[in-house]
Amino acid sequence: MDLGLTDRTYIVTGATRGLGFATARELVADGANVVITGRTEESAAAAAAKLGERALGVAADNADAHAPARLVAAARERFGRLDGVLISVGGPAPGTAADNTDDQWQSAFETVFLGAVRLARTAAAELDEGGVIGFVLSSSVHEPISGLTISNGLRPGLAGFAKSLANELGPRGIRVVGVIPGRIATDRMTQLDALSGDPEGSRARNSAAIPLGRYGKPEEFGRAAAFLLSPAASYVTGVMVPVDGGSRRGF
Repeated sequence: MDLGLTDRTYIVTGATRGLGFATARELVADGANVVITGRTEESAAAAAAKLGERALGVAADNADAHAPARLVAAARERFGRLDGVLISVGGPAPGTAADNTDDQWQSAFETVFLGAVRLARTAAAELDEGGVIGFVLSSSVHEPISGLTISNGLRPGLAGFAKSLANELGPRGIRVVGVIPGRIATDRMTQLDALSGDPEGSRARNSAAIPLGRYGKPEEFGRAAAFLLSPAASYVTGVMVPVDGGSRRGF
């Protein structure tokens, strides 16, 4: 199946590793260009080098109000166009309502929520018909995850913003989607399992609760996200799509 990605250009944030990198790799494999971001010039350049000439690495802080305009300019300067963005940010600090600090909440709000809103807003002003804005969210959109109170507070709000944006941009032919990873075998998931004090036991218990019986692979998430960003998904908008091995088992 031809996804229609050849020579299209996407910005993928937080893409030096994990789910962002996996998605960027699948986009490039299908002929797209990508501008990927990392926390440092070195990490962004190293990740882009792994993807080849269709990738450009740019250092960007999600909390920087000027970063979205820089990323759009970089895409247009290097590849001559912009067709979409995938907004992926690292998870906020773990903790409970009792022990997360105001500083942790403020930092997470700036990066996870407001930074994502800024980039989506900037992209919306630049995209033409057929453009797409994607958000990497979390299963906390539906149900809270133990020990991740900040994420539980912010991710559902971001999903609500994405749905509102889909309504606003639909008349212009611009799509907005959310992608909800389940337990995907990334460094982040390794950290979450470690919080239990019994990483191997945690992984075994969690795997047993997944209908497919295992954690997902980053490339499995990346392929699903690449499809949703592609013209092949041209009639999909305003939805939060789980990539979770069947864990949610519902609408």
